[in-house]
Amino acid sequence: MAPFHPRLADLPEEIAVFPLSGALLLPQGRLPLNIFEPRYLAMTLDSLANGRVFGMVQADPRAPRGATGPGLYRTGCLGRLSSFSETDDGRLLITLTGLIRFRIAEELPLAEGGYRRVRADYGAFSRDLLLDGPTPVFDREELLGALRPYFRARGIDANWEAVEQMADATLVTTLSMVCPFDVPEKQALLEAPDGGERARMLVALMRMGAAANAPPPEGRPS
Repeated sequence: MAPFHPRLADLPEEIAVFPLSGALLLPQGRLPLNIFEPRYLAMTLDSLANGRVFGMVQADPRAPRGATGPGLYRTGCLGRLSSFSETDDGRLLITLTGLIRFRIAEELPLAEGGYRRVRADYGAFSRDLLLDGPTPVFDREELLGALRPYFRARGIDANWEAVEQMADATLVTTLSMVCPFDVPEKQALLEAPDGGERARMLVALMRMGAAANAPPPEGRPS
């Protein structure tokens, strides 16, 4: 087991959650966060003192608002605070490293600091903790072939040499997290059963995104 990497039995049953739509954390991915709201500053400091973990979830636009805030998607990802620094103006700059997905079994009352808490069920996602799991099976050339026109249509610059050198699993995880997909699309990527299916979903999303953002054919009105 790698240093700081937990076993399933070590994971807390009750966790703080940070509802942030559009921010996707996946197992073994790294998510930088700029923490400035008082309740999330309290959450981060409490997490540093108690296991250094909290969960990332997205608000579900179809779910009714509850007593503690917007309705949430039922699947999120637990992350470990792997880096932490303070700024002179009172913000916290952190990196969250993804560990394992979870399902929300129950939402708990707000913590004293005002942040949300849930009871997490990790049972369906135990394989997320495997650092040496199977390499995702997908067509890498197809993925890269969809990526270039998607980035071009969205005006995104890339270090293509670095992209080409990424291992398959890292490539799929990184693209899923950084591409500016809509909230439901991000959630679908999170809930994909494995890296291969996530890669195939990426190809479909990037092709649709490239087509939607392509300039109109020459000679036709926009």
